[in-house]
Amino acid sequence: MSIRFTAKARRGLLALAVAAGLALGMAGCGSGGSGDDKPSARASASKESGSKPSTQEGKSEAPLAELSGSDGLMVQITSAQKDSGGFVTVNGNLKNDGAKSVAIPAQVSGDETEIVKHGISLGGATLVDPLGKKRYYVLRDTEGRPLTTVGLGTVDAGQTIPVFMQFPAPPANATAVTLQLPTFSSGTIKISG
Repeated sequence: MSIRFTAKARRGLLALAVAAGLALGMAGCGSGGSGDDKPSARASASKESGSKPSTQEGKSEAPLAELSGSDGLMVQITSAQKDSGGFVTVNGNLKNDGAKSVAIPAQVSGDETEIVKHGISLGGATLVDPLGKKRYYVLRDTEGRPLTTVGLGTVDAGQTIPVFMQFPAPPANATAVTLQLPTFSSGTIKISG
């Protein structure tokens, strides 16, 4: 087998494993309540804005980090989970706390041609391991699409959009890493798992 074929096969298996993991994660999310619970303010806000419910809705935990952007944009990181496949999935919410609609800056996609051609995404995000002095970039599938929320455009005032980013996992001793996203402030997050 050629090296090129082997590399493509590995990327394909990687994309398949990620897709299967996401599908299982979504299948495991369900309402176990009695129906008497009132939806939280976050759940109501996202339903009013027309976005789909996320796995984070209903959780009242404090965010791991808040990355401030321009014009009232903010990314709240709700979890950073390492899985057995060697990935770290960072989940959060992109919020517009401003008084008017804001277009997502194109810089958040990064400047790599492969990522930019798939539209506005969080493909420019990186994890920095200060101990190992390494930077980890968002993973991509076999067609160059970033394994992150894509199709971002304008965020209305008060709107919250659930987002995710997937990175290669840093070594086990790197439990605290810095998340960087172009045009936003940096934040230190703890990786669980």
